[in-house]
Amino acid sequence: MAGGVGSRFWPVSRAATPKQFLDITGVGRTFLQQTFDRFASIIPVENILVVTSKFYFQIVKDQLPLIPECNILLESYKRNTAPCIAYATAKIATKCPDATIVVAPSDHYIDSVDNFSRMIVSAMDYASGHDKLFTIGVPPTRPETGYGYIQYVRKSEQKVGDYTLYPVKVFTEKPNASLAAVFLSSGEFLWNSGLFVWRLSTINNALRKFLPKIYDAFNNISGVYYTEDEQAIVDKIYESCEAISIDYGVMEKADNTMVFRASFGWSDMGTWEALYCQSRDKDDNGNLIMAEEAMLSHTEDNIIFSDEIGKLVVLKDLSNYMVINTRDVLMVCPRSEEKFKQILADLAVKGKSNFQ
Repeated sequence: MAGGVGSRFWPVSRAATPKQFLDITGVGRTFLQQTFDRFASIIPVENILVVTSKFYFQIVKDQLPLIPECNILLESYKRNTAPCIAYATAKIATKCPDATIVVAPSDHYIDSVDNFSRMIVSAMDYASGHDKLFTIGVPPTRPETGYGYIQYVRKSEQKVGDYTLYPVKVFTEKPNASLAAVFLSSGEFLWNSGLFVWRLSTINNALRKFLPKIYDAFNNISGVYYTEDEQAIVDKIYESCEAISIDYGVMEKADNTMVFRASFGWSDMGTWEALYCQSRDKDDNGNLIMAEEAMLSHTEDNIIFSDEIGKLVVLKDLSNYMVINTRDVLMVCPRSEEKFKQILADLAVKGKSNFQ
């Protein structure tokens, strides 16, 4: 899934080039390319589909030249994750109705690729023989308010190879700080990674039951997939399609959901703060510096980014701020999610939407 606009990484991530197409972490590969690399090692390239906005077709094609063009599925409108998954699933069904499917966001950080690959393979093998909807939950390390949570039934755990699997008790949306602290201390919650594994038949049955209009819309056109008429007809479906997440539309309603406990480091890398928390490259004063040249004095716990070559960033007596410099925007803002959200809201209100 590669259709998001990545607004929480503004001003580096913009509507024209969202974060999944950027190398924000400086490893030489964009988030999308890193996601592709992880799966290409365990799944044939011709079996990898990318669902994205029709505005990003050329970017995906350029960044992933090994992906067949017919495997780049284009959405004409933002409709959240359920229509995205329903579209891809319906198209897969025309070629491989017995498929086992992994659904993955394109912009996540994975610490140990080897551990990730082994777990995905194990989860796929197990899912292929069970009529369950599987997700992967990450053990929380802090009372994070930016992630969804999964409460699991601890007493009903089972082992699948080297991994632990639990029945899901409830999915919970992003909590406030006090509730997140309760979740962390209880030991009964995992972060919702947004990674899913299931048999095609199982997710189709769930979509048919809980989102019948969306299911019918994409499955009633099976004859046009992989033809020149596909895009025009899919565009019409998206125009009137309900916008709803797979979590709210299916996972929270189903009674056959299971969660694997992740064995790899993970972050959804959705915000500057998430990047800061995940990074191991902070200086002795807790500053995350992503700039060619920086001179700091009495400066602590800041996020400093500049993509301008040859520019020196100078900071003195500053703590807990974000200093983000791009070609056309300089943002200096406290490391506060609420204050950052207000900046994003003000862009349109104050006539600066051309910078979004």
